[in-house]
Amino acid sequence: MTISINGRPIGPDHPPYILAELSANHNGSLERALETIDAAMHCGADAVKLQTYTADTMTIDCDAPDFVIQGGLWDGFKLYDLYQWAQTPFEWHQAMFEHARKRGITVFSTPFDESAVDLLESIHAPAYKIASFEMLDLPLIRYAASTGKPMIMSTGMANEMEIEEAVTAAREAGCKDLVLLHCISSYPAPMEQANLRQMPELARRFGATPGLSDHTMGATASIAAVALGACLIEKHFTLSRADKGPDSEFSLEPAELTRLCTDTRDAWSALGRASYERQPAEAAMKTFRRSVYFVRDLPAGTVVEAKDIRRIRPGMGLPPKYFDQIVGRRLKVAVSRGNATKWELFENQPQGTSNNPMFSVSFSTNRRK
Repeated sequence: MTISINGRPIGPDHPPYILAELSANHNGSLERALETIDAAMHCGADAVKLQTYTADTMTIDCDAPDFVIQGGLWDGFKLYDLYQWAQTPFEWHQAMFEHARKRGITVFSTPFDESAVDLLESIHAPAYKIASFEMLDLPLIRYAASTGKPMIMSTGMANEMEIEEAVTAAREAGCKDLVLLHCISSYPAPMEQANLRQMPELARRFGATPGLSDHTMGATASIAAVALGACLIEKHFTLSRADKGPDSEFSLEPAELTRLCTDTRDAWSALGRASYERQPAEAAMKTFRRSVYFVRDLPAGTVVEAKDIRRIRPGMGLPPKYFDQIVGRRLKVAVSRGNATKWELFENQPQGTSNNPMFSVSFSTNRRK
């Protein structure tokens, strides 16, 4: 299944769509956010994704145990304080969208409530991403889907029934173009738990364009995902992990994003298609395959013996499979050591082989032209 975002097709017949997730890596600075958009463009990303929420649209300011994170990267944070630190202010969005459009890179966002969708609609977001944590928020999914824009949904933590409910909600509300991202919602995600074989299963089961929201370190999982059919790769992106933003620990730096863009697209290019047709790059090498050559000087009229010929490189003579058929044939002309065997050199050549390219290696090279 192929979809399109801002005119860029996304599907198995196109290079993987690379989505640089800005998230909280602006570290509270609009200037840094704009610099990050520029950097993503220069790295080769197709799009930059924001997250649109405020602390108040995500949770309430409460220090009860339920609202305090236990363990992991954000251990001890109140949810409200974490989101207040990480939020991308609503008032920045217009400037960020305009900046990206001037630079020629697509930008869209993950809305976390209906007010975020309204904001994004007002500045003409071309697509919507639903985060793994919001896959259960069917009212939000329906609201975003009702815009008719392409949707991307991450499936982290969701079981089969929850994914089915979310996909059904999106489609029933008007979403026609859907990407499902396999995702492990751990920050960072352990490589041995990446479980990439689930990605093509999601595509098969739900009839959606497949992709990967990759929280592992490095690019290995993303490259492997492309080999399994990923059409979209999402990776968190920062100008520098040393700046220690909320998401910096599992984000790529510019040199790493550049490499990811190059390597995933190379991986896609390497996939090709299932076919026994040989590739043009091999054509020149055919001359170095084995064939049958004379290894003795022989006068006309000689009956060729096994000791007179060998299966050697290069491949300008008859293929080795004819070795036994050559033995016992009488030469029509004299040959020298190092001459390639050809049917026309023999008196009793097989029926229909004279000048028949099917019996020459040179035809193997030419018939694909």
